[in-house]
Amino acid sequence: MPIIRIEMFEGRTVEQKRACAEAVTKAWCDTCGGTPQAVTVVFTDVAKHDWATAGRLASDPKE
Repeated sequence: MPIIRIEMFEGRTVEQKRACAEAVTKAWCDTCGGTPQAVTVVFTDVAKHDWATAGRLASDPKE
């Protein structure tokens, strides 16, 4: 039973998450085998001020 975790900036709609979950589930089953019923997708919405890359918050102004 795979659990696929997707962390992303907040702001996606329920419809976008639904479409993503369907696509990721299909991709998993097509490449790794198994059934859609065995695949769990967990979305974690992260605020830009809680995400940093290269020492800079995603909410910081661009240089």
